[in-house]
Amino acid sequence: MARSTRPATSSATTPVEVGHLDLAVVLGVLSRDPTVTELPSGSVLHRYEVTVRDRTPADSIPVSWFDPSRPPTLAAGDEVVVVGRVRRRFYRAGGATRSATEVEASRVARAGTTARAIAALDAARAVLDGSRGGAESGSA
Repeated sequence: MARSTRPATSSATTPVEVGHLDLAVVLGVLSRDPTVTELPSGSVLHRYEVTVRDRTPADSIPVSWFDPSRPPTLAAGDEVVVVGRVRRRFYRAGGATRSATEVEASRVARAGTTARAIAALDAARAVLDGSRGGAESGSA
């Protein structure tokens, strides 16, 4: 695996080696109530629309979470932390092939719920730590 050296984003002064990595961490507000759909396969899909207002105009990020073990009860206006990966999926609509880019969540937590939010961020850190040392990164 090819590696590039990038400066660390923390206060560390030594560069961090980063290889190929697909990690998304989003902190934002739910712009609408989540939807829950049971798929024909029996899987359960939770969908969120997370708005990030770190610039103007705000970004709206679609999030999908498949078969969560303990999804939090959330509503529009709740601040959340999402950890996952970026995914582009393709589908057919109106006779044409279309695509959508979204975050496929491995964890979603209410930002105000300190223990769960910290656990979600710790999972992201574990992925980063795994990629730095060349060890198996696992999933967030």
